[in-house]
Amino acid sequence: MNIVEKIMARAAGREKASVGDTVVVDVDMTVLIDLQFTVGWEDPVKIADADRAAVVMDHAVPAPSVQDALGGERARSFAREYGIRRFYDVGQHGICHQVIAENGLALPGQVLACTDSHTCAAGAYNTAARGLGPAEVYSIMCTGKTWFTVEPTIRYQFVGAKPEHVSGKDIFLHIAGTFGDVTNHNLEYGGPGLVSLPLNDRRTIATQGAEVSADFSIFEADALTRDYIRSVSDQPFTEVAPDADAQYADVRVIDLSSLVPYVARPGTVSNNALPVSAIEHRKVDQCFIGSCANGQLEDLRIAAEVLRGKTVASGVRLIVTPASQAVYRDAMRLGYLQDIADAGGVVTNSTCGACFGYHMGLIGPGEVCLTASTRNFKGRMGSTEAEIYMASPATVAASAVTGVITDAREVQS
Repeated sequence: MNIVEKIMARAAGREKASVGDTVVVDVDMTVLIDLQFTVGWEDPVKIADADRAAVVMDHAVPAPSVQDALGGERARSFAREYGIRRFYDVGQHGICHQVIAENGLALPGQVLACTDSHTCAAGAYNTAARGLGPAEVYSIMCTGKTWFTVEPTIRYQFVGAKPEHVSGKDIFLHIAGTFGDVTNHNLEYGGPGLVSLPLNDRRTIATQGAEVSADFSIFEADALTRDYIRSVSDQPFTEVAPDADAQYADVRVIDLSSLVPYVARPGTVSNNALPVSAIEHRKVDQCFIGSCANGQLEDLRIAAEVLRGKTVASGVRLIVTPASQAVYRDAMRLGYLQDIADAGGVVTNSTCGACFGYHMGLIGPGEVCLTASTRNFKGRMGSTEAEIYMASPATVAASAVTGVITDAREVQS
């Protein structure tokens, strides 16, 4: 069996799970986000297990509307009444996938469900994590169970070593641009090249699996995974590796050493990404660095390194959103936020914010945004008449300095 099949079998109490099987599984962790409490929320009669549930205030924090404020009140009341000790309110908040990672809510070999579509981010930690609809997550919270159909898995076998100037975002954009969508498939990542990928890059790649319609997006565990998990959790876990004879719909070899920085053109990432050197000369109005994919501490370090001693181009807005309050504090202590602000960038509160076109950085008609967030489809970050290109934090920071889409190596040389 491959990794997803093994986790599904374990969670369903079965010896084996195969493609096409429908399995009823025990869910190890259920995460609710603030938006779930804003419309149509009713407290349940009971929940399955308060210790296997968490609530994260993330999408609309601090509350930008009265409706969001009311949702926050409901979330706080629910956490108190039902004994949800893993409640991350304003001040301990952040984008849920970052908070999940920081607090050891995603453990190797386990099943995690959350209302947000980018829940596959936790696959970086060898977790079978899936974003589901609010009604389904509500049901899981009450019953502790859900069902999945086991889909075929595509394996990405990493070989070679990642160059310093290439990031997880570039690797994902290369994969999406080359192979396109993988609807009704899982993605599994491993191979000898994995050792050159730090966890932040794995998180970016796992997160972006949602943009090519993957069901699960999961990495093999290694020493780096184990060390990180032990640093954030004292809970036992059992990592899962594929069998030597595991079956895959396809095995795709990615030579990391051959990759370069990539950019996705507006509309989609699938079959729509090119090396930055091949992208047309395009003026940008806004540059954004943030989201569950690229608001991690390392992303802010990279942005600060590109921006240090430089100035954002006239007419360009650079907005940087740390992925959590913890990332914000660390980046402040390390001086990254100072470098970004000194260059003319705006550092916001930790939230989903501009990424999903809700607050703190929407774009207007006719504007061009270069983003290091999760999605670039029409209307995602504001006006349907705007264009959204997607790239790594380094490319976004460099482009903010030049005012046009630029390879970071040109700015740093």
